Amino acid sequence: MALKNIIGIDHAVIMVKDLDKAADNWKRLGFTVSPRGTHSPHMGSGNYTIMFDPDYMELLGVLTETEHNAPARAFLAKRGEGIERIAFTAVDSAAGAEEIRARGYEPVGPTDFERPVTMPDGSLSAAKFRVFQWPIAEAPGGVRIFACQHKTRETVWIPELMKHANGAKRLRQALIVSPEPASDAAHLARMIDREVGAEADGAVAVPSGSDRADFVFLSREQLGRRYPEVSLAGLPERGGAGLVIAAATGTWYMKQIYTYAYAPLCAIILLLGAVYIGLNVVLQRRQYPPNLIVIAPRRDSQ
Repeated sequence: MALKNIIGIDHAVIMVKDLDKAADNWKRLGFTVSPRGTHSPHMGSGNYTIMFDPDYMELLGVLTETEHNAPARAFLAKRGEGIERIAFTAVDSAAGAEEIRARGYEPVGPTDFERPVTMPDGSLSAAKFRVFQWPIAEAPGGVRIFACQHKTRETVWIPELMKHANGAKRLRQALIVSPEPASDAAHLARMIDREVGAEADGAVAVPSGSDRADFVFLSREQLGRRYPEVSLAGLPERGGAGLVIAAATGTWYMKQIYTYAYAPLCAIILLLGAVYIGLNVVLQRRQYPPNLIVIAPRRDSQ
């Protein structure tokens, strides 16, 4: 039986070493980036968000070393920047924590925290959250998972922040590379009470719930066959490899991206046209980090 208090993927957390530089780089990719936020002191972190509907990406950086951010610091030290964990939307974090406890997973939390938010009209408000984590050691494919209850959705999903020049709309897939995709997918499926599904190329998908993005576990070889134009040098054998993001067709400005795009991110960023299944355009610049790929809708005028 699926977890009653977990809806599906809420956001992907991308650990970065330099928050402000990372935000500037993502802006150059055509994303609207929120103002910088600073979390409650016990969290010791700050962030920028890139808001979609119904999910988002979070650029997260460590500002002060605390017990809470020790796993994130360990990730940065071992792997560098990239997808460190993925959040589910929690209807009720306290009840959700008890649900996973009943399934044999000792929850970390729930933990309450907040960050100040300046609203578009200039008023000061706050974004408030209650989160819980599955045990830190339970990281399918090397990616930690947790659940986030939004107490103040109106201070997170701000309409002005949800419009992106590149047409990005929502997360579609979280790609996780693994030497044993089936085993890691089964691990996640047990943790969230979902079924696995085989894809045509042998990759294994795990629905996150509702109409939210899926997890897709695949080997480096399978990833290479899916995207033969892409160099996989530098990708881990096991870990978060990228995000598939649905984008409105015909709105991506290719020339600007080709000239200016740069993101120091050990992940693959994939942008697919909302009505497309196959790839349209691959842009890759050798001077960029080897794992930055942008796939976007083709524009005939380019």
